[in-house]
Amino acid sequence: MTPKITAATAESDHRLLVEFENGDRGILDMTPFLDFGVFQALQDSARFRQVRVAFGTIEWPGGIDLDPSFVHSKCQLEIAA
Repeated sequence: MTPKITAATAESDHRLLVEFENGDRGILDMTPFLDFGVFQALQDSARFRQVRVAFGTIEWPGGIDLDPSFVHSKCQLEIAA
């Protein structure tokens, strides 16, 4: 089962520092996804920084969200000891 996301912080260059309930943490580079659909709105750095965690996943205003399985699979993880 994919762990829920407990924290997400916008970093520079459209990267997110993401923490999961199982102790995993890592960086998600959103750059490859910013040319597609609703994610185009996140090219605006101010909007990108409005990231928040809700219901165990990442979301932005305007109904933009990510599946926690996707986030976990795409993160460059630092696995908890």
